[in-house]
Amino acid sequence: MPAPEARTDTAARPAAEPLVSPVGSYNEWDPLEEIVVGRLDGATIPSRHPVVACNMPPWAARLQGLAAGTRYPRLLVERARQELDRFVALLESLGITVRRPDAVDHGRRFGTPDWSSRGFCNTCPRDSMLVIGDEIIETPMAWPCRYFETHSYRSILKDYFRRGARWTAAPKPQLTDELFDAGFRVPKAGEPLRYVLTEFEPVFDAADFVRAGRDLFVTRSNVTNGMGIDWLRRHLGPGFRIHEIASRCRTPMHIDTTFVLLAPGKVLVNPEYIDVDHLPDVLSSWDVLIAPEPDPIGERLLRITSMCGKWLSMNVLMVDEKRVIAERHHTGMLRALESWGFEPIPCDLLHYAPFGGSFHCATLDVRRRGTLESYFD
Repeated sequence: MPAPEARTDTAARPAAEPLVSPVGSYNEWDPLEEIVVGRLDGATIPSRHPVVACNMPPWAARLQGLAAGTRYPRLLVERARQELDRFVALLESLGITVRRPDAVDHGRRFGTPDWSSRGFCNTCPRDSMLVIGDEIIETPMAWPCRYFETHSYRSILKDYFRRGARWTAAPKPQLTDELFDAGFRVPKAGEPLRYVLTEFEPVFDAADFVRAGRDLFVTRSNVTNGMGIDWLRRHLGPGFRIHEIASRCRTPMHIDTTFVLLAPGKVLVNPEYIDVDHLPDVLSSWDVLIAPEPDPIGERLLRITSMCGKWLSMNVLMVDEKRVIAERHHTGMLRALESWGFEPIPCDLLHYAPFGGSFHCATLDVRRRGTLESYFD
């Protein structure tokens, strides 16, 4: 019996539905619709490493090294968790979809043929993933303790991919000794800036970048080197421009306590770290808003354990061009935002600082209602 002929009538097949990506975010201020918020479960004090120690005073680095690989104290975790839960509830009350990573045991040891480490935590999705339009880019981080951090977000990433998002991973770095300056020390006041990273291979944290449509701004830092900036520039291609912001911080790490895009035509800058006379020329028509001196933190434990310094007052999250979530403790910043025409929404997240940041650090805005635009042409 002859085999049946292959059917070639494609018209009889139902047409595949075009995928509409659930991911779409080009800037820091379009109306926020969906966001990923970090998680504190399993948070572990990072393993001893130059990238971890380079931003700490020597006494704090020694203390961290002694406690490396152990759980964070329950008191710190629970205070931060309570504030984080209220922050999530606030976002949901504003009609924003919130996604969370899987819980992970960060105390487990892992490694490559060249090194081994324990984990840290998945409190800051802003560091390990960068959203450009409908694309999520996993970043090549310089922290061994965070090498597999995006695995806790894989269920979310796979869901987004199946629904139409683009999912990219930058080249996984080797993180061998050649990447780190063995003679690094924090430069003294008046000395040229130095970085713990060499140019051995491309590495960067997404939190060293902020987005304004076709233009991105970046600070080179102790977790982002020149090769990392070049990799992203080439990956994005000629449709985007990346501008470097010179920071005077002697221990630079992450742009979102230095240079914060609030709305079209408005940028918030840190007067301690930024020389406003040397900003990129494209910003010449923008309002440069000078951040007020942060309110002092009364709790000694927070002052000792915070990884981020006093300028976390700038680490705000834009809900849209007017509404902005900011730390309730920093009343000076709340008043300043209001005087500049914004509508601040006070919220508590002060006790999140020991785990890496505040509202901007703790989130990854996955979808904002807007399109790709150029704000500097």
